[in-house]
Amino acid sequence: MEISKVTKSVKAFGTEAADAPLKSLTIQRRNAAAYDVEIEILYCGVCHSDLHTARNEWHGSVYPVVPGHEIVGRVTRVGDRVTKFKAGDLAAVGCMVDSCRECEHCKEGLEQYCIPGFTGTYNDLDKHLGTRTYGGYSESIVVDEHFILRVPENLDLAATAPLLCAGITTYSPLKHWNVGPGKRVGVVGIGGLGHMAIKLAKAMGAHVIAFTTSESKFEEAKRLGADETVLSKDPEQMKKYAGSLHFIIDAVSAQHDMNAYLRLLKVDGTIALVGAPEHSLPVHAFSVIPGRKSLAGSMIGGIAETQEMLDFCAAHNIVSDIELITMDQINKAYERMLKGDVRYRFVIDMASLKNATGA
Repeated sequence: MEISKVTKSVKAFGTEAADAPLKSLTIQRRNAAAYDVEIEILYCGVCHSDLHTARNEWHGSVYPVVPGHEIVGRVTRVGDRVTKFKAGDLAAVGCMVDSCRECEHCKEGLEQYCIPGFTGTYNDLDKHLGTRTYGGYSESIVVDEHFILRVPENLDLAATAPLLCAGITTYSPLKHWNVGPGKRVGVVGIGGLGHMAIKLAKAMGAHVIAFTTSESKFEEAKRLGADETVLSKDPEQMKKYAGSLHFIIDAVSAQHDMNAYLRLLKVDGTIALVGAPEHSLPVHAFSVIPGRKSLAGSMIGGIAETQEMLDFCAAHNIVSDIELITMDQINKAYERMLKGDVRYRFVIDMASLKNATGA
């Protein structure tokens, strides 16, 4: 791997401390080496992981932090050995910008499960510069072509950005557990991840049942494609679905009763966790033993599968439901995310970065 340590200054937006607001920063990006692609960032989605990292809630942040791993832009420059992209192409970057590429999982196209660990798009070790990686809240980014995705021309660019995290995070388990016609699929939680799970499962041909704690989301779930909607805090409604689901994708990040959902599975049914609650979720032995039920997890997807997801979304005209914001609105957007006040993902119009200060 050829490495360029020649850098240039780039405007970005980030934070220098866990308790500090995001503001304008200047960061260093490497110049494009032989296999690199430089992308002008047009839109960047706002993931809850951005907030966790900016505020050091996962206790691993190294400052300054520049978040953003839902990146859509246009190629401005390519290295002389790049074969997949040229200047002017639409391109995208998700949660990974590198991996070892040599372990069994990388060779299988499962870079997200790289044994030594993949390189995250932000707040990870930058193998090239020996510093930290900086994410998509910035003018541009330079990434090896292997980790760049093609953006289908027919998709709305701003609404495509969250597909790079929320889209692949839900597509991958739906695909892995063979969701399709004849399958009854539950989606727990109608938020940034859950709303994508409903759209994707429906497009795959499944019968989709949405579970929510709020009756106010019933019509919204049906608009997104759910065939049925269940008030999960009503024991009588839940009882009607006992033993009836082949698969459940659980997108809830708060504490909730896993046993109640395990009871809904058919024999050999599976719940896949994609939400990440802060504390443990107790599971009773007899919630899984009768019925040979499985409780599993899933994390984003490999590069090939992410491209497959983008192409699937293009074929079915699927994008995320978004609220477009300017860079100067990011701190307010974080506060609104904490209150659940977004339907369903914020996306930053990166043209607004030019004049943003954060003041």
